Amino acid sequence: MLDISFYDAQGTSAHHIEVAEPFLSWLARTDFSTLGEEQENCILIDGEPENLPLVQLETPIRRRFIDFFNEAIVRETKTVLAQLNHANPETETLYRLQKLIEILDCLKEETYRYLRRI
Repeated sequence: MLDISFYDAQGTSAHHIEVAEPFLSWLARTDFSTLGEEQENCILIDGEPENLPLVQLETPIRRRFIDFFNEAIVRETKTVLAQLNHANPETETLYRLQKLIEILDCLKEETYRYLRRI
């Protein structure tokens, strides 16, 4: 297992997310690997200072990461929904997810200039 780690401003508190190698390889082939610029930063790990290549999560970079993961989640959800629709009759939850994604897709489409709620 490999991990993706998040550190606080002082570098003392961390949250580690363990990921399987195939998932990390998939991420490496996406825009994830190009978002933000890694720079050497000194943080404390187990009380010891270490220089590590880290991406600073300033607002615009954080927003780009959030947008990337929002898009990835929606894409993967669409795949799961398609598979579930073939395996199971439509349930209320599946219906809601499908409609939420459909509405989100329309909102993202900049050619649409108006929304009407009936």
